[in-house]
Amino acid sequence: TVRTVEHDRMRPAARRDRDGLDRMNAREQKALDDVAQHGCHILHVLGEGDLPPFSYSIGIYRTCKAPDLILVGLEQQISHFAINEYNRRVKQGDRFLAGSHASGFLEGFEVTFRDVHKAHYREYLGWGRWFYETEDYPVLQMIWPTTEGTWPWDANATPWLRSWQPVLDIAS
Repeated sequence: TVRTVEHDRMRPAARRDRDGLDRMNAREQKALDDVAQHGCHILHVLGEGDLPPFSYSIGIYRTCKAPDLILVGLEQQISHFAINEYNRRVKQGDRFLAGSHASGFLEGFEVTFRDVHKAHYREYLGWGRWFYETEDYPVLQMIWPTTEGTWPWDANATPWLRSWQPVLDIAS
């Protein structure tokens, strides 16, 4: 099953009201305000049946020239912390590359990063497509191991891990 996370329109242009004034809806304005104030806005998508939850940022690329970030399969509060920590660190000048490992995001575990293939933008990054008005911006996926240290691509990874944390670096 595939779910597409869409924003109701691609462009962050305001709508015209009855008086001819430009208006954005409250969610759009909140996103823009968060980016202006904090450097990013974080979106959370709940899991549905066998589909895992995921969280992602918009605005980091615009404010820091570093890729935005997505995490798949973790609880909202954990993902929120990890994205905020990533945002804080890139604002300080840290850069994370695909294939690199880092600590300090998930207590007791290193994470790694992979570039998100553009084939996944429509399904996972609807608000990013709205915010940037394009699919031409970089996004990293922060990938986490199990408590036993298993990564989704390991030979001993369970089918559950592979489906709950799909790796988005290739078109599928």
